[in-house]
Amino acid sequence: MNLTETLISSEPIERTSFLHINRDKIQLPNGNIHERIVIRHPGAAAILAITEDNKVVLVRQWRHAVGCEMLEIPAGKLDAGEAPETCAMRELGEETPYTAERMELIHTFFSAPGFCDEKMYIFRAINIRVGSELNPDEDEFVETELLTKEDVRQAIKSGKICDAKTIIALQTWLSEQ
Repeated sequence: MNLTETLISSEPIERTSFLHINRDKIQLPNGNIHERIVIRHPGAAAILAITEDNKVVLVRQWRHAVGCEMLEIPAGKLDAGEAPETCAMRELGEETPYTAERMELIHTFFSAPGFCDEKMYIFRAINIRVGSELNPDEDEFVETELLTKEDVRQAIKSGKICDAKTIIALQTWLSEQ
């Protein structure tokens, strides 16, 4: 069965500094014409950072869209032309007091493919240490928290950790020996 939807036209609805919202007219596999609203996003990088004493580095921040604080792995959007690994290094340093020797890609996925093309890259930070001289963006207020594997299990079970990128990264960590 052919599942391809063919783009006929795309009309911009809204443009922000990094998001583009379009109304796309498409032809369905059965020939019918339909409309889709699509959010174009530059992509994002997220970081699984584990300390020498085997604690994960998380950030607590307010998420306006869902109206609550969330506990997440450090993450942020790619700047124009920025490589995902470069973004991951920058975001770790901006959102936490940590830096890393390098980043290792562990997962890539689309965050909400039903309406958005954001591609998320999850990296493992290799050889982290305290020493970042970067600061959060001016509109970003974050607190760093360190959790053990047992703390993470309980936080996921209780719903205190509830966003996809964080759960994906933490499940990877929890499954390791």
